[in-house]
Amino acid sequence: MHLIAHNIRSLHNVGAIFRSADAFGIKKLWLTGYTAAPPRPEIAKVALGSDQRVAWEKREDLDDLIKELRIQGFSIAALETGKGSIPINNFHHPAMETVLILGNEVEGLEPRILEQVDNILAIPMLGKKQSLNVSVAAGIAMFSLTQK
Repeated sequence: MHLIAHNIRSLHNVGAIFRSADAFGIKKLWLTGYTAAPPRPEIAKVALGSDQRVAWEKREDLDDLIKELRIQGFSIAALETGKGSIPINNFHHPAMETVLILGNEVEGLEPRILEQVDNILAIPMLGKKQSLNVSVAAGIAMFSLTQK
């Protein structure tokens, strides 16, 4: 499994995503848009060395990256709540390798990005609050998707 962190504003969230990516054996992490990239002390503080172990690449344009990954044969999924999403625990992996896109902490992913993906996955929530911190949601999603 591969991961894209798009327009993540918090350096601490980026560090936590690196740490979870390391824990769940993510093959590569792309940092797109204005998501900050190592070396940054704020990322390193939370990543605890994972920013040195996880393969990563900084890319500005997510649209171009999605096109490249699709040509390479990846299935593209987004982690997002709302219309058209399916519960992540009901998602059946395609035969091809999956790339999961995470979006901004407040805005999520732009509609134009959601139009380009094969699946929109959501974490079922039972409480009144229907959102999670992006790094927490990323960890839950990585756990769920790497267990199948």
